[in-house]
Amino acid sequence: MVPRGRCDDHQRIPWAGRDDKASRYGISSGRWRTLKRRVTARDNGCCYRCGIEQPDREDDPDGEHQHQLDHIRPISEGGAAEDLDNLGLICQPCHLVKSKEEAARANRARRKAR
Repeated sequence: MVPRGRCDDHQRIPWAGRDDKASRYGISSGRWRTLKRRVTARDNGCCYRCGIEQPDREDDPDGEHQHQLDHIRPISEGGAAEDLDNLGLICQPCHLVKSKEEAARANRARRKAR
């Protein structure tokens, strides 16, 4: 039992039903890959939150532990979709924490608007 909403094991899946970048941001997958390459080169492959470097491709051949490209300021909060100043690499643990923070802010704003 939780006081409100869902427990951690039963949270809704973010972006359910909108898993491709074109549906989410209006950006093609090719454009997204290009942006990621540019940001990776700019940031030397480091997470913008904790600074950890992403593993080399030789150490991570399936790409499972590669950093993700992230909107620093969410589009829903006024961030620009393709602005390089609003994009950064983020490791999986930091991305999980950041996504939960963003979801909590969105839920608070939604409840406040009622």
